[in-house]
Amino acid sequence: DSAGGTAKQGRDRRFQAILPLRGKILNVEKARLNRVLENEEIKSMITAFGCGISDDFDESKLRYDRIICMTDADVDGSHIRILLLTFFFRFMKPLVQNGHVYIAQPPLYKATRGKEEKYMYSDAELEEYRNSNPGKFELQRYKGLGEMNKEQLWETTMNPETRILKQVTINNAADVDYIFSMLMGEDVGPRREFIEKNATYANIDA
Repeated sequence: DSAGGTAKQGRDRRFQAILPLRGKILNVEKARLNRVLENEEIKSMITAFGCGISDDFDESKLRYDRIICMTDADVDGSHIRILLLTFFFRFMKPLVQNGHVYIAQPPLYKATRGKEEKYMYSDAELEEYRNSNPGKFELQRYKGLGEMNKEQLWETTMNPETRILKQVTINNAADVDYIFSMLMGEDVGPRREFIEKNATYANIDA
């Protein structure tokens, strides 16, 4: 609610709409259709997008050209994002196939030195800043979108002139289908094997 309220205050009402979601949506990979359609957050998205789902999906009725997933830059935020992408892929696949789905990248850090402020979006950027700016500076680590005021959220994450968006694309539908089944499905074995192989590449935020 805090992040949703701040985003509503900071948006440009002429072309941006905000749909706050309460926590994590249902994992549609493990749920029966009736449970999916009963989920309040999923019902809210279906209503807001206006284009229907599955066989009733009609892209011409989509109310927004870009659907942007804006979540915290931490593990919980990543989990919410993959739950959203799973829902889009399984029930609104053309949204992804035709380039309507994006991921917003909020900053991880803000460095303040006197009146100068610098936002950084990765640990690599922070390290580069430290190396090129010796001396003392105040560092803020953002744990969530709710920690930013409306001006900061607009400047870093919502302003088309300064924000960083990643477009979600599908190169190979069969590979994507397998990945969603493996990561989000009932079979634990392949998921455990994937995690063990890739854990060293993950940016785990304690």
